[in-house]
Amino acid sequence: MRLAVRTLVLSACLLAGCGSSDRAATRPPPAPASTTTAAAPLPGTGRPQVTIGDKNFTEQFVLGELYKQALSAKGYTVVLNPNIGPTEVTIEALQSGRIDMYPEYLGIWNTTVAGDKESFPSLEAAMSAGQDFAAARGFRLLRPTPFSDTDAIGVTRSYALANHLKQIGDLRSIAGMVTLGAPPQFQQRPTGLPALEQAYGFIPGTFKPLDVGSQYQALDQGKVQAADVNTTDAQLATGSYTLLADPLHVFGWGNVVPVVSAKVLAAEGPAFVRTIDNVSALLSTSVMRKLNAAVDIAHQNPVSVARQFLQAHGLVPTAPS
Repeated sequence: MRLAVRTLVLSACLLAGCGSSDRAATRPPPAPASTTTAAAPLPGTGRPQVTIGDKNFTEQFVLGELYKQALSAKGYTVVLNPNIGPTEVTIEALQSGRIDMYPEYLGIWNTTVAGDKESFPSLEAAMSAGQDFAAARGFRLLRPTPFSDTDAIGVTRSYALANHLKQIGDLRSIAGMVTLGAPPQFQQRPTGLPALEQAYGFIPGTFKPLDVGSQYQALDQGKVQAADVNTTDAQLATGSYTLLADPLHVFGWGNVVPVVSAKVLAAEGPAFVRTIDNVSALLSTSVMRKLNAAVDIAHQNPVSVARQFLQAHGLVPTAPS
């Protein structure tokens, strides 16, 4: 097509020349007017380098890549320091300046980092408390994601249908026949089984300790009827399981809040926050399950999973075919 366009343009020029006088033909052609303008620099151009960290499990690997790639597409120079470790290690890296930002869970920030013992009645209250703690230490919590990754009680879909289970409190009527599977610490942890007993009056007939990651197999095999799982587990994308609602929010608020140094935010400019917020706003619970499943079940690389998602939403350019 480009060759055809060039041929038509050349032909038009030759025909125009044929119709002019000899004197006009010898006259040098006027310089063509410039029809191109310099592209505006990307908002991150020339800004200081930013180092993003993430923790040591699949969801964090995906989140780290999502934020890194979206910022890079806006011209920011971003280094990703992946798989740093658990919260204690990650927060030390932030405080020491080894990383400038990382995705944290609001409930973890308020309890493990800030040391809050109280439960918060709403996301807004939890966010306000977390933001106050962050600001006093030179950090800021950015907009929370729509998804919340917390503990949850899961059952097979068939078991939920057979026993009319929709929320955790519904387990009371069959509690004596329920074996609950969970990591050993869940039995004594204040936000684990004791919290379920106090809030919902649910005391399982049997508690079965399980290794982390074996809950779904135990459910499938009938070794347990209910299990402690997480709300964004990849297995939940299959539709084979039902999460029982936690209307009293015993398990807290697990929305992801990117934690960023206030100095970094000042240096990087407002487009930095807008870019991160744009990514966060897309991350619903169902989306996060699918992204986790792409890595954990389909065995795709978090780098490519994040890139495909961002390309589909126009946040990074699509590579030319």
